[in-house]
Amino acid sequence: MKINLPEKVLMIINNLQFHGYEAYAVGGCVRDSILARRPEDWDITTSARPEEIKRIFRRTVDTGIEHGTVTVLLGKDSYEVTTYRVDGTYEDGRHPKEVHFTTSLEEDLRRRDFTINAMAYNDEVRLVDVFGGMQDLNHHLIRCVGDPGERFSEDALRILRAVRFSAQLDFPIEPETAEAVREMAPNLQKISAERIRAELVKLLVSPNPERIRDAYELGITKVILPEWDAMEGVEQNTPHHKYTVAEHTVRALKNVKRDKILRLTMLFHDMGKPQAKTTDENGRDHFKGHALISEEIARKVMHRLKFDNDTIRNVSRLVCYHDYRMEATPKNVRRAMNRIGVELFPYYLAVRLADVKAQSPYRRREKLENIITVRELYRKALLEDQCVTLRQLAVSGRDLMNLGMKPGRELGAMLSELLEYVIDDPERNRKEILCDYVKEKLNK
Repeated sequence: MKINLPEKVLMIINNLQFHGYEAYAVGGCVRDSILARRPEDWDITTSARPEEIKRIFRRTVDTGIEHGTVTVLLGKDSYEVTTYRVDGTYEDGRHPKEVHFTTSLEEDLRRRDFTINAMAYNDEVRLVDVFGGMQDLNHHLIRCVGDPGERFSEDALRILRAVRFSAQLDFPIEPETAEAVREMAPNLQKISAERIRAELVKLLVSPNPERIRDAYELGITKVILPEWDAMEGVEQNTPHHKYTVAEHTVRALKNVKRDKILRLTMLFHDMGKPQAKTTDENGRDHFKGHALISEEIARKVMHRLKFDNDTIRNVSRLVCYHDYRMEATPKNVRRAMNRIGVELFPYYLAVRLADVKAQSPYRRREKLENIITVRELYRKALLEDQCVTLRQLAVSGRDLMNLGMKPGRELGAMLSELLEYVIDDPERNRKEILCDYVKEKLNK
């Protein structure tokens, strides 16, 4: 098998070999190359020790030298080069107590998580596949290298990574590996929020976000996202729905593009429904106020998983407004743009569309036509630069002060009132009209 290595990767491997060391591209880049996917990163493993790597290459960074990793800088690109190693005892389910360098590539590959990630390649030897990675690629299986219990004991994050790779590659998890996941899922409690978050996002933005149901079946969400478990089995006896809350959420996830903000929004958008659910005397279910509860849950979960503030703010806002429906009039759309945010409004439309498509056929055409009309009115408002924010008002706070208003709450309230006045009719957004409006108000 021939893999076309990037020029700089080939340069690093050739340079190490020229100095008498073994060197291979290894791990995910080999897997993705075999699958005809474009690797995100190229990692290199070598028999050279860290100090020898640093001696050979002029520009390096000690990114993980205690574990044998040196980053080699070539132009604007960087490549992690790691010495063959054997991990010592794992005492916390996250980190080896110590690592031992080795001269054996096979020993280095043996410590890796899954067979499909335990292959190495260079142009001289070609593919090194000691643990059946090619066979598992051909059979579409996620299988641990060696004993899955040992692999998951070494690093509990691998438990979640198994489902993440399953979602990214659309491969089922091999039964013995899946059973070990089920048994050892509670060990995910040992893993940092940041590492959990990274894997969860990769799962959600994968081509198969529905694999989160596998995480539920295997007991993973019970540990890292118990809010998901609360949605499972919750029926929605209403004309608008035909799926449980969890099944509806999965279908909504698949209805939006692979964007972090959109996928997170769809993950959280109905998480408040189990708490909000009531059933009337006719047996019909209602979920009044579920959007606000869902927003609160979204904030809590994202803070727990240590998402950045921008993501928390944008996702929470979209969750809050995901069920915001309006008659498709220019005035209503401008007001919605003001409330939701001009930049977030396309996301809001995508969320509503995904939500409707995951519901029952009841009044679906009417709902879809409403969304389409709202989108057209939104575009028209943008093209005509219709005023929907304070920044677009034809007057400023200074203009109001020139009319005799003092800085403070009253001035801010007047600006907000002017904005509402203009949102009702964009033709009013002229300085003289707005100043006359303020003068009339002040003279009352």
